[in-house]
Parts: sequence; structure tokens; C-alpha cells
Amino acid sequence: MDILDISLIFSILTCCLVTGFIFTYAVVVMPGLSKLNDKEFLRAFQVTDGIIQNNQPLFILSWVGSIIAILSLILIAIVFIGMSKTWLIVLVGVVYLLGVQGITISIHIPLNNHIQQLNIDELNEQNLSEERKKFEKKWNNFNIIRTLIAFSVSAILLLILAIR
Repeated sequence: MDILDISLIFSILTCCLVTGFIFTYAVVVMPGLSKLNDKEFLRAFQVTDGIIQNNQPLFILSWVGSIIAILSLILIAIVFIGMSKTWLIVLVGVVYLLGVQGITISIHIPLNNHIQQLNIDELNEQNLSEERKKFEKKWNNFNIIRTLIAFSVSAILLLILAIR
């Protein structure tokens, strides 16, 4: 086992953790929250997202760890194998960084921050409904996209490790 194998293992582990996290939101958390009325939905999302935004250490370790692991994997692959033989690792890494982390940074974080700033108790039923509509469908649609990307990246990295 060499440094590339170790780097692949750490990348697979952290990407799988992120995949599991966003998959759980796609199939359990958001469908569960969708059963709540508008006020309860927005408040429940504020609470769950608030834990993440308060830098929950295990979440941060796995989420940021996946970024570091993928960047390290790309660098190690280029340095130890050469660019011509690492195109798949570079491509998969870039897809992960843009498709999972990029969507998170450009779509989910601004949506989450907007929800965090709402004073739910001061909003009337119409405003609560509008806020939820602006948020929920877009958040869920992009979460499905990043979940599929994260799963695909994890599977391809496993295949790369298996055929090495």
C-alpha cells in the first residue's frame, strides 16, 4: 500500500461520509420536515441547520476533511504518477469539488443563511408560506443533484482503488 492508496482510502471515507449526510437529508430529514406546517418547517430547519452552522466538530471534520482529502488525492496522484495517468482522479476530484462543494457554497449556504435570518414569530401565514416555497423546492432539487454526484464520485473512487 502506497501513499496514493492511503490518499484514495481517506478520500473515499470522507466522500462517503458526506454522501451519507446529504443522502440522509434527501430521503429522511427533508421528507420528514415536509410534513410540518410552514412555521414548524422553517423553525425545524433553523434548528437542524443551526447545529451545523455552529461548527459541530464531527460534521466539520468530515465535510472539510473531504475537501482536503480530494485536493490531497489530486496533488499526490499528479506528483507520484504524473498528469497523463491521473486524468480520471483529477476529473472525479474536480466533479466532487464543483458538484458537491460548489453547489453547497453557491446554493445551499445562501438559502440556509436566509432561513437562519428569518424571525419566524414575526411572519404571518402568507409570508411563512412564501419563504418556504422560495426555499424548499430549490434546496431539495439541488440536494438531489449533489447527492447523485457525491454517490457517483464515491463509487468511482472505490473502483479506482479496486483496479489499482
